[in-house]
Amino acid sequence: MTKKIWVIDDDPGIRYVLEEYLRGEGFRPGVFANGEELNAAFRNGAPDLVLADIRLEGKSGLDLMQELRRECPDLPVIIMTAYSDLNYAVRAFQGGAFEFMAKPFDLDELGRLVRKALHTDSGADEEEVSRDGLVGSSTAFQDMIRVIGRLSGSDIPVLITGETGTGKELVARALHQHSPRARGPFVAINTAAIPDDLLESELFGHERGAFTGAADRRLGRFEQAAGGTLFLDEIGDMPLSLQTRLLRVLAEGEYYRLGGHDLVRADVRIITATHRDLPTLVEDGHFRADLYHRLKVITLRVPPLRERLEDVPALVRHFLREAGREFRLPPKMADRALLDHLSTLEWPGNVRELRHLCQSLAALAPAPVIGIDDLPPELHPDHRLPAAESAGWQELLAGELQDRLTSGESDLYDPLKTRFERHMARRAVEFCQGNQSEAARKLGISRNTLARMLKEQEALTDEA
Repeated sequence: MTKKIWVIDDDPGIRYVLEEYLRGEGFRPGVFANGEELNAAFRNGAPDLVLADIRLEGKSGLDLMQELRRECPDLPVIIMTAYSDLNYAVRAFQGGAFEFMAKPFDLDELGRLVRKALHTDSGADEEEVSRDGLVGSSTAFQDMIRVIGRLSGSDIPVLITGETGTGKELVARALHQHSPRARGPFVAINTAAIPDDLLESELFGHERGAFTGAADRRLGRFEQAAGGTLFLDEIGDMPLSLQTRLLRVLAEGEYYRLGGHDLVRADVRIITATHRDLPTLVEDGHFRADLYHRLKVITLRVPPLRERLEDVPALVRHFLREAGREFRLPPKMADRALLDHLSTLEWPGNVRELRHLCQSLAALAPAPVIGIDDLPPELHPDHRLPAAESAGWQELLAGELQDRLTSGESDLYDPLKTRFERHMARRAVEFCQGNQSEAARKLGISRNTLARMLKEQEALTDEA
């Protein structure tokens, strides 16, 4: 029997597009503008799947979803929204949503999710997570917050990977703050910032007289984090001797303070992070394989900013508001030309670099609206490139690849490919004077793929 799919959205254009698409894919669609219409239809039988917008007149999509699932617990629901927010995403999962999709979305991707939902039980039940500075609606960002949403209700160890400055500690805090240990402390320690001979005492504490200068008992980070979460940043830089002791604590759940004779119970959830390639460190004998496998029960990758340039405008607005509050500065905003330009840069320092720039602009720009001329010279579009960078694109690509390989980076294919494709798409649309169909044909890609990339960028810049 043909599957029955209901769409609830107060936008008639969205209803029309989805109705036509679903019918063309062989489903039986039903479309509704509000919860009352859908509830009336529900009395005559339940659908096989519901696609619901999160913001509706009267009841929200989340409230409606909860009502439907009380009547029909196994009914899969896909939540759709143009208001991308980690809060919304996790609330959707909390209510039992099968999936959360940010508008604008690709119809092919929606079709894949629809088919997956119709052959899979409903989603997990997670707790609400606050945004905590995690901002964005790009595909890379959405993939990451989906994982956060599904993990936030558990005590599972998580290994967070990503380049320096991507926001790994923000992700760790989000995992903690809405986990079963949310009422407990969140204790963070950067293992690379503490000398090796002091790190053991920092982690496990010491008794009076344990070593020269130990005048009193000191509680270590494990005890300080009791009942909560211990975040071990830059775990890849931990010395091998301490890796052995950490492994024993994780395996046995107990440890001794330095110079102590009483066992202390380790009542913590462990979240670790690193910018280094741990499998390579294991291969080279610099990181214990057994510890690596214990820490990476779940691995969560935080994408670099160059893979989510669509999020730059939203991040700029967020950081300018944050700087205004933090430093008691007059409110300021970036104009569209500045947002467009910042969305083309590479950001080697990732989100941290962008945040520092926004703090500087908030403090130094003379007018309430910040423009391109307020940028430091090295970021201004008229800044002249070194002569070596005037070579063709092949030489530039080869040079960048060589630099990254020399610096020890890995997994280079996807980020370089993404940047290359993004620039191709922009240049093709410009060449075709805005004709997306012609640009897609010239590039040999689907118009949906090209349109989605451009709409995501437009949706963010229009909010400026």
